[in-house]
Amino acid sequence: MKHLKTLGFLVLLILIGSGATFAQKIPVDLNTLKTFGTMGKQQSVLKPNVEAELFSYSGKGCLTHMWFGGAFKGYGQTRIRITVDGEVLPGIDMELLLGHGIGFDDESAPWGIERIGNTGGNSGIYNTYRIPFGKSVRVTAQLADGADTGQPFWWIIRGTENLPVEIAGVRLPDNARLKLYKLEHYTAKPFEEFSMCDISGSGALYQVTIAAKGTPKTRDPKESWMSLSYLESCIRAYMNGEKNPLFLSSGLEDYFLGTYYFQKGKYYTPVAGLTHFDASKLEFSAYRFHDEDPIFFQKGFRLTNRCGEEIGGFKFWDPTDTEYTTYVWLYQW
Repeated sequence: MKHLKTLGFLVLLILIGSGATFAQKIPVDLNTLKTFGTMGKQQSVLKPNVEAELFSYSGKGCLTHMWFGGAFKGYGQTRIRITVDGEVLPGIDMELLLGHGIGFDDESAPWGIERIGNTGGNSGIYNTYRIPFGKSVRVTAQLADGADTGQPFWWIIRGTENLPVEIAGVRLPDNARLKLYKLEHYTAKPFEEFSMCDISGSGALYQVTIAAKGTPKTRDPKESWMSLSYLESCIRAYMNGEKNPLFLSSGLEDYFLGTYYFQKGKYYTPVAGLTHFDASKLEFSAYRFHDEDPIFFQKGFRLTNRCGEEIGGFKFWDPTDTEYTTYVWLYQW
């Protein structure tokens, strides 16, 4: 037993000396876990071109819950911005619905999973994203252009001091921060591969949302599926500067756990969900989480999509110009 303890101690010293990082469950002092939060009830604080502060807090910890309510024109495009540790620009700047995996103002409800949900259609949007901060956090909201003004708005925001963040059982470093990378209203040509994010450093992929709309090519119902063939895309991850990608799917609908061009319609699971689908308009939106399907990187990360697919010289059918809005969430450290 003494020799085993000595061996274990030597291995620990070697790991520390080599600079290796590894998962470990560091006990948390329960006396330091202070829960904080706020709420706003029927407040007419939203204005165009002006940020309304919903919450600010000084300390170290992470946000754990946000909920938003309202029912007015432009509600889904309300801008929610989260600034941590005095950032010049907020690391998270999202439209309310797209930030919760919902495109095309789809009001399907009620549905919900552990991390996101929509209980009221055009209201009752929630998340339990873990958003860490080291010194301070500030949450603001801004009315979208063209939205109704003077309308009541509700919100709940909560968090806990000194609460660690984990992915797949791995405790992230204290300096990990959640960042949102957006590509908005980008029109891709057939078979074009384009970047949804391209960053340096270390981190982990957390979540991806894509909202896409193809261009009709034919009025023949028997051939209309060809205009949806932009869904043949294979999602690619280029990690640590490598030129050859890690393929994350065998098709775009496959990445979101769908099949045969989402033939069964909308669904919501803890891993992925289809929040909007209209085959006649060639539209879909979907979310995909990686908190239990981890993708870690140490020296950079580029995530790409493609408008259709070509592999081994074979082109998969006949996609058309397609417009994409993509949200990629990463923990970085």
